[in-house]
Amino acid sequence: MTLARTWSVGLAGVAGAVVEVEVDMSAGVPGVVLVGLPDAVVRQSVDRVRAAVVNTGASWPMRRITIGLSPASMPKQGSGFDLALAAAVLAAAGTVPADAADGLVLLGELGLDGSVRAVRGVLPAVLAAAQAGHDTVVVPAGNAEEAALVAGVAVLPAATLGDLVDHLSGRARLAPYVRGPLPSPAPVPDLGDVVGQAAGRRAVEVAAAGGHHLFLTGPPGAGKTMLAERLPGLLPVLDEHAALEVTAIHSVAGTLPPGAPLLSRPPFESPHHSATMAALVGGGSGVIRPGALCRAHHGVLFLDEAPEFPRATLDTLRQPLERGEVTIARASGAATFPCRAQLVLAANPCPCASAAGDAACTCSPLERRRYQARLSGPLLDRIDLRVDLPAVTRAAWLAGQDPPEASAVVAARVADARQAAAARLGGAGLALNSQVPGRLLRERWPVPRPALALAERALERGLLSVRGLDRVQRVAWTLADLGGRAVPDGEDVAEALGMRLQRVAA
Repeated sequence: MTLARTWSVGLAGVAGAVVEVEVDMSAGVPGVVLVGLPDAVVRQSVDRVRAAVVNTGASWPMRRITIGLSPASMPKQGSGFDLALAAAVLAAAGTVPADAADGLVLLGELGLDGSVRAVRGVLPAVLAAAQAGHDTVVVPAGNAEEAALVAGVAVLPAATLGDLVDHLSGRARLAPYVRGPLPSPAPVPDLGDVVGQAAGRRAVEVAAAGGHHLFLTGPPGAGKTMLAERLPGLLPVLDEHAALEVTAIHSVAGTLPPGAPLLSRPPFESPHHSATMAALVGGGSGVIRPGALCRAHHGVLFLDEAPEFPRATLDTLRQPLERGEVTIARASGAATFPCRAQLVLAANPCPCASAAGDAACTCSPLERRRYQARLSGPLLDRIDLRVDLPAVTRAAWLAGQDPPEASAVVAARVADARQAAAARLGGAGLALNSQVPGRLLRERWPVPRPALALAERALERGLLSVRGLDRVQRVAWTLADLGGRAVPDGEDVAEALGMRLQRVAA
């Protein structure tokens, strides 16, 4: 037979599309023509496939070979097409039966010795294959555990191209992979480790309960990083849909932890302040990869020493934080990644960052203003909670010898508050107070006017924007949910306003 086809999957972000791989052999000068918008990696796959076929013991057909990747208008990127190309060539050459390869979805990179190597993005690729109606996929043995997360799809792990040839020829069938029990998630830092800082602990609890963004300021050693690192431990474990979404993003990024095929805990991303815009949001000159914001989907993005980040880089977070997704466009195409993450910023009060506080500060007022102005007003206006953490005193340290509340205790209150919010917002398709649009908040869940008196005066004096007033009301609802109240009262609004406007002392 001179015509054969197999199937593979091409990715654009975390969205996959099934790609038909067709191989036609005809008389003429021996050579290979590859069509269908392949990138450089896909074009180079011809040489990898030829060497792998020969080193497996099969013969490479000395004919004119035309390989088509359909849909032709979709850019093809990455090395995951190697296995499908090899199977289609061997089927067209008659080395394996053509009907055995037709209908199979094959993913994997080939080594020159015929070994099948793991690739990125297997989980979203198998999800796309299942949605397209395919029920059997062949993947590298190193990706079998990840691929087996998709229900209803038979996963055939292949260690070498020879194993696939034997399977297609009927000599030795590949056994479907049976997934074992998932390993227990790695332990997370406990909130009980934090000494003192009652206001910081309260702010982290409120942020976890309502999904609010948080800004922590204070001298070095005050506990900003410790509080931020313990926020994921207060969040509920991801449900199945959210876990698959997060795992798919990390699979595309190549950041899945070894031995952890499914990420069931909210992720925590903490990029260095030298990170570029592409590293923070996503991008790349070739394949578009998700940035730290996207990898923190359903989790926490922590920016330590936030004023040290370039201001333009920080401002790119504004729109994605509002929309919950980011679209990155390049000349070759565009990719959309979900990025509904909680942003936590941490900053010192001034450039000198004296641990002794203002008494030992050597910065002039102008230097302090310039340092704080590195965070733009529009970005800070999107931060619901702002807390100033003082240095931990000796008295607070001695009082902290008694164990404070552990993460499990606070997480239980957070779970109850989230359940109350979900019951109230479920009819609108929302789950968290931070997700409620301002107009819907005012129309369906208004805070009583007497309770809003203090916030309205702040709006009148110019201390709050209209967006800020809406955010104060969202935080007030979260405080009411934590307190078990059906409607926020004046104390809830006052506390929410204080967390937004004032420097709260512990």
